[in-house]
Amino acid sequence: MTSTSSNKLDHLSPEQRDTALRVGRAWRELRRGASMGKLIEYFFGVGEDALEFGQMDTLDLLVQQTGWRMGDLADALRVDPSTATRAIQRLEKFGLATRCSSTDDKRVVFVSATESGRKRHADAAVRRQELLIHIMSTFDQDEFGELSAYLDRFVGSLDQFVAQLNQPSDSSE
Repeated sequence: MTSTSSNKLDHLSPEQRDTALRVGRAWRELRRGASMGKLIEYFFGVGEDALEFGQMDTLDLLVQQTGWRMGDLADALRVDPSTATRAIQRLEKFGLATRCSSTDDKRVVFVSATESGRKRHADAAVRRQELLIHIMSTFDQDEFGELSAYLDRFVGSLDQFVAQLNQPSDSSE
């Protein structure tokens, strides 16, 4: 898969290759840019009670319903159950989430956001909304709609690529 992808990039026109490289640089900057550290602090806190992206993603889901089965939460987060468990443990440490066994089946664990978790999430949501409004102000309405559609397509394409990586390779090719 990787060699095929790089071969395709080599066959692009210079303009297409430049655009592809710009998208790659932008993606890297979105993930790792210097401003990202400040945004993480702004959204998720500073110091020992600061949350990480995965923990905030988990909290995002927890506030959407009254309770989640741990397995369903891991599926919704698209992570291994052990990764979801670690995120919940950290949220519990901060008093933002709680776990309890099902009354029907003690092997089933349900998790939910605490009142403190819902408040922490609401505070972060206000700050994220502030950023989105700022970003939207740099685009006209049509441009922002196009950006949204392109980002949806970008994420969909990324998901398709990852799905292909998860499929067993056919050795007959």
